[in-house]
Formats: sequence, C-alpha cells, structure tokens
Amino acid sequence: MKKIMFAVVASFITVAAWAQQAETPDTQVKDIASGKKVAFNQCFVKGKVTIVSFWATWCVPCKKEIKNIREQLPEWKKEADFNFMTVSIDESRTEGLVKSYVKSQGWEFPTFIDPNSDLKRSLNFQNVPFTIIIDKKGKIAFMHSGYEEGGEQEVFEKVLELSKQD
Repeated sequence: MKKIMFAVVASFITVAAWAQQAETPDTQVKDIASGKKVAFNQCFVKGKVTIVSFWATWCVPCKKEIKNIREQLPEWKKEADFNFMTVSIDESRTEGLVKSYVKSQGWEFPTFIDPNSDLKRSLNFQNVPFTIIIDKKGKIAFMHSGYEEGGEQEVFEKVLELSKQD
C-alpha cells in the first residue's frame, strides 16, 4: 500500500513540476464567436492569469463545473484579476450543438472548440473535465483532471496564489 501511495504522490509531483514549466502549445483552436482559427497560446492576455476549462456537451460534470465557476466569477473577480475561458473537445460535426449550448447558457467568456482533438493531444490529457491555469507569463502552472462539487475552490486558490506573483 505504501508503494502505491508513494507512486501516486511521486507522479503527482512530477506532473505538478512539469506543469509549472510547460509552454502553452500553438495548436489551432476555433473561436466559437467568430468562427476563426487561432493558436491556443495566443488566447491569453500576457500578465494575467487564465483558467481554461476543457469540456464537452455530453459531459455532465464538465457543465456542472463551468456552471459553478460561472456563478463564482463575480465574487472571485473582486479578489483577483484573471480571465476564464472554455475549450470544447466536441467533434467538428457537433459544432452547432456547442454553439447553441453556449448561447443557451448565456456564456459571455471566450469559448473555443478543439474539433480534431489536436489540442487535447498536445496537452496529453485523456478525459474531461480537465482544467488548466495559465500563469502571467503564459505558461501552464496548474493542471487538474475530473470534477467534484466544490473542486472549483481549489482552482480559485491557485488563481489567487498566481495572481500575487510577478
């Protein structure tokens, strides 16, 4: 049992160390609002922390996480200057479904689609929900897979920490 726990902790530390040094890939994603393709690493404002939530229309936990983050945004924005965006991993043939869902939810934050899973492969993750935080320098500072109710608070604590760094 101790060996398993050590392996889990060691792998988490390795992922955390990698994440703190990782450049954001220049993989193309499609902006839902404009329909234009843009390099993922150009989606962030330098000098500002950004939460990126990866989701899919068929993923109930994804939608719950985004809903909970969205509800917290006004309060969180009083404490930290950061951006929030989402990236759908739905296939290109369901792009219309993604657009209509985003519109029906009244999302006012940037939303992109990764129709061929190129970005998903670049970031090497398997499942959604998947959340990353980009630091002020445009590097990946945090990665988290899965969602449990209240887990968004851990994400915001990391945003607060990163927002205070120069």
